Amino acid sequence: MQILVTGGAGFIGGHLAEGFARDGHDVVVLDSFEPFYDLGIKDHNVEAGRNAAEDGGGSYELVRGDIRDDDLVAEHVTDADYVFHQAAQAGVRSSVEEPEKVTEINVNGTLNVLEAARNSDTERVVVASSSSVYGKPEYLPYDEDHPTTPVSPYGASKLAEEQYTRVYNEVYGLPTVALRYFTVYGPRMRPNMAISNFVSRCMNDEPPVIYGDGEQTRDFTYIDDVLRANSTLLDTDAADGEIMNIGSTDNIAIKTLAEEIRDQIAPQLDLEYDERHDADAEHTHADISKANERIGYEPTTTIREGVEQFTEWYAENRDWYEPLVRNS
Repeated sequence: MQILVTGGAGFIGGHLAEGFARDGHDVVVLDSFEPFYDLGIKDHNVEAGRNAAEDGGGSYELVRGDIRDDDLVAEHVTDADYVFHQAAQAGVRSSVEEPEKVTEINVNGTLNVLEAARNSDTERVVVASSSSVYGKPEYLPYDEDHPTTPVSPYGASKLAEEQYTRVYNEVYGLPTVALRYFTVYGPRMRPNMAISNFVSRCMNDEPPVIYGDGEQTRDFTYIDDVLRANSTLLDTDAADGEIMNIGSTDNIAIKTLAEEIRDQIAPQLDLEYDERHDADAEHTHADISKANERIGYEPTTTIREGVEQFTEWYAENRDWYEPLVRNS
């Protein structure tokens, strides 16, 4: 089948495109190559996708373009059976500095995708949302009924994005699903994330730097679990019209995470602390019972297993990946 992955040269989109191509599907990747971080990592995502297509018998096509270009979006959505919409302006902190940009890309760009799908024979649109929509917790773990009070323009844009996705299902009958990701990590992850930075600094005999007191907690989700959740939506309509958490159910304090990475790699190092950013969430923790009920989602990788796997991958790919992390 024909699958369009917007943002398919990014971290999550790159893994989706690679997985679909390896499974024998015809994949088109639409990506603007926005230089939010070093684009070398996107080149490796594209390479992985092309190699997967060769190995799995699928096809892989890269289209460089912006989801704000409604004609370009319509052209490629029209040809797709399924659309996995991962393209977004990422970054909670950067959204505070450029709120208009994050709205243009995340909200208006998503509307372009949904409108194009409404006017075509698209079988399903799967949209990437974020745990950032929740904001300050009234209780944990977050279920989908928890109040959504985002504390950053990024979180607000993701909330608008997923609500438009739901409305297009309810009003126009377009099969849609919005997945609220909880801090996804793994090989080829964005180089400016906590785990990649902790691993890089420890491997270079430098202390991990924690922003704040380190008591804030995160529900880190391994990329393989996210890929499995998305792939399931090729075969079932059980989640159409729904918004669902995709997390690990296994949260950890940032200080504990830094200590465990430090202890694995360079136990002689001390931790360092710096000022916390106001837009950062205090805690995230996913209740995944809805995703489990609808699509049988069950995470398989704990944070400790995932960090160990990522550290091994990092060591094997240090020659190209480490310079990207160090320069981020």
